[in-house]
Amino acid sequence: MWSKRELQQKIEEWLHEDLGFGDITTMSTIPESEQGVGILYAKEAGIVAGLPVAQQVFATVDPDLVFTAKVEEGARVEYGTQIAEVSGSVRSILSGERLALNLLQRLSAIATKTNEYVRAVEGTKARVVDTRKTTPGLRFLEKYAVRVGGGHNHRFALYDAVMIKDNHIKGAGGIAQAVAAARAAIPHTMTVEVEAETLEQVQEALDAGADIIMLDNMSNEQMVEAVQLIGGRAVVEASGGVNLETIGSIARTGVDIISVGALTHSVKAFDISLDLNTRKR
Repeated sequence: MWSKRELQQKIEEWLHEDLGFGDITTMSTIPESEQGVGILYAKEAGIVAGLPVAQQVFATVDPDLVFTAKVEEGARVEYGTQIAEVSGSVRSILSGERLALNLLQRLSAIATKTNEYVRAVEGTKARVVDTRKTTPGLRFLEKYAVRVGGGHNHRFALYDAVMIKDNHIKGAGGIAQAVAAARAAIPHTMTVEVEAETLEQVQEALDAGADIIMLDNMSNEQMVEAVQLIGGRAVVEASGGVNLETIGSIARTGVDIISVGALTHSVKAFDISLDLNTRKR
C-alpha cells in the first residue's frame, strides 16, 4: 500500500500549500467552540478509493476529529450515498475539507475508470495495468487507486525494471545490443521488457531473450500474429491506442497484459461533496 510515514510527509506538504499560516476565512467567521459533523457523499455512481487517506488528512489537521467511513474502501456506490463523516471542531473540518476531497475525488476517479476497463476485458486472460503517466508527487496513491479498482501495477518507476523503448534501441545500436547490455548490468532477478513496433522487432526481442515484449500501437491482426510468434516464450503486453471501445478486441488477441495510460493521466474528478451540520456547545 504505502508507508504511513511517507503519506504523512506528503499530507503535511499539501496542507502547508493550502493552509499556509491558517484558514483566514474560517478563523474569522467560525467561533473556536463551534462543533459539527461533515457528511461526505457521492454525487455520482462509481468506486470509492482514498478513505484512509482522507482520514489521515483530517487527523493531521486536528487529532481530535473523528472520521468514520460509511462504506468499505473499494465499494461501488450510487448517487447520494454517504461515504464518510467527520465530526468535531468546525474550524478543523473546514480547514481539511478541500485537501481531503481533492484526494478522494482523484483516487475514486482512477478506481472507477480502472474498474470500467477491468470489466471490459472480463472473460479473457488479459490483465489491465497502469503506466508511469501519473501526477508528480501522487504516483504511489494513484497506483494504489488502480489496485482498488481491480487493475494491476506496471513498474513503479525507472529503477525497478528494464523497459527498452525505441530511443534506447536507437542509442544502443539495436535490440540485441540493448538487451545484452541490460543483462550485464542488472541483477538476475530483474526482468527485461522490449518495446516492439513490428513483427521483425518481436522476433529480434525473442532472439535476444526478452522476458516481456510490448506490442506498441500494433493492429489487432498484427497482435494476433505476434502472440502466435511468441508462443508463450515471453509475456506479451499491448500498449498504445487503448480505450474503452478498443480494449475488448485487444484482449481477445491473446495478449497477457494491456497497459493503459488513461487510467491515471486524464481522469475527471469523481464528484464528492461535504455538507456541514453544526451543533453549538
